[in-house]
Amino acid sequence: MNFEIPQEIVEFLQEIDEFIESVIKPLEQTNDNIRFFDHRREDARTDWDRQGLPNQEWEALLAQAKHLAIESGIFNYPFPAEYGGRDGSNLGMAIIREHLAAKGLGLHNDLQNEHSIVGNNVGLLLMLEYGSEAQQAHWLEGLKNASAAFAFGITEPAHGSDATYMETTATRDGDHWVIQGEKTWNTGVHSAQCDMVMARTSGAPGDARGITAFLVPMDAPGVKVEEYLWTFNMPTDHARVSFSGVRVPASAIFGGEGRGLQVVQHFFNENRIRQAASSLGAAQYCVNEAVTYARERKPFGKPLATNQGIQFPLVDLQARCEMLRALIHKTAWLMDRDGAFSVSDKVSICNYQANRLCCEAADTAMQVCGGMGYSRYLPFEHIYRHHRRYRITEGADEIQMRRVAGYLFGFMSQQKPKGVS
Repeated sequence: MNFEIPQEIVEFLQEIDEFIESVIKPLEQTNDNIRFFDHRREDARTDWDRQGLPNQEWEALLAQAKHLAIESGIFNYPFPAEYGGRDGSNLGMAIIREHLAAKGLGLHNDLQNEHSIVGNNVGLLLMLEYGSEAQQAHWLEGLKNASAAFAFGITEPAHGSDATYMETTATRDGDHWVIQGEKTWNTGVHSAQCDMVMARTSGAPGDARGITAFLVPMDAPGVKVEEYLWTFNMPTDHARVSFSGVRVPASAIFGGEGRGLQVVQHFFNENRIRQAASSLGAAQYCVNEAVTYARERKPFGKPLATNQGIQFPLVDLQARCEMLRALIHKTAWLMDRDGAFSVSDKVSICNYQANRLCCEAADTAMQVCGGMGYSRYLPFEHIYRHHRRYRITEGADEIQMRRVAGYLFGFMSQQKPKGVS
C-alpha cells in the first residue's frame, strides 16, 4: 500500500500556494480587506441592518477572489475536463480542502460562506448528472463561472434530521405543479436564482420515494423569505422560506418525479468527506498554533511547552489528526475506485470524528493561549463557532453514528439508493 500523495496533486498544491502568495494575499491586504479576517471580522462581515445577512462588500470580495481563481484555472479543479476542469478526484479534493483549511483564516478559503479558491460546486455536478437538456442549457455556463446558483430547500421546521418526512407537498395541476409548504435553514437563498425544493408528490410521510425536487425561481409568486435565522457564527444566510400555492411547470422537476431525495443523497458522501477534510485541516491549524504559542510563552520563567499539562492534550489531538488523516485519505481513495456508496460507513465516521476533533482542538488552543485565545485577536473562537455548526448541519453526530450502526449491525447496505442510476 502506497501512502504517498500522487505527484499531480503535489504539483497542484504548489500551484495553489503560488496563487495565494501572488494574487490572494495582496488582495487581502488591499483597501483594509483584512478587516474581514482580523478581530473586526464578524462585525465587518455582517449587515446588521439587513437581517444579519452577509455584508455586500464582503460578498463582493469573495466573488472577486473566486473569479481570479476561475481565470487562473485553480477554481475548476474538480470539474470535468469538457467544462474547463481538471477531472479532479475525491482524494485530491480531500487533500486540497485540508491543505487550505490548515492555513487558517484568509481569503483563500472561508467556509462560513462556503467560499474557496478551489470550487466545491455541488450545483454543477448535480446538473451534469441529473439535469435535463433544457436545464443544462440554461444553467451550466453560469454554474461553471460562479455567476449563477441555486439553493437547497430540504429541511423542514418540524422535522429537522428526518429528511423523509415532508409536509411540503406538490400537487399536479395540468402541466404544472402547485407547491405548498415551508423550508428552514435554506442557505444562500438571498443570492440564488432558484431554490431546489424537495416536496412530496406521492407516498406517505417517511417514505424515501415519492419526494420530488423542483427548481423554483426565488421570484415566483408565492415564494417568501419569512426570516433569516441568526446563528452562533454571524453573518447568516440561512432562511426560513414559505411556498404558498407556488405554480411551476413540469419542466421544473429535477432528476425525475419521485427521485428528489435519492438525487441529493447521491452526492452527500462526496461532500461529507470534503467537509471532514476541512475540519481536519482547521484542527491541525489549531494544534500547530497552540504548539508554537506554548514554545514561545514563558510564564514563571520557563516555556509553557515544558509542562506536561500543556503537552499531553496537544499530543492526543495530534495523534487523532494523524489517524483521521489516514482514514480520510483511504476513504476518498476507495470512493474514487469503487464509487461514493461503497464507503458510506467510513464517510460517516470521518465526518463526525473530524467535526468533534476540530471543536476540541479549537477549545484546547483557546485554553493554551489564555485570554488572547479567548479573544477575537486570535482565530480559535471563530473556528470553534463555525465548525461547531457542522456537528449538526452536515448530518448531526447522532445521525452519522446511526448510519454507521446501520451498516455495522446489518440494517443498511452500502449500495446506491433505489432509483439512482
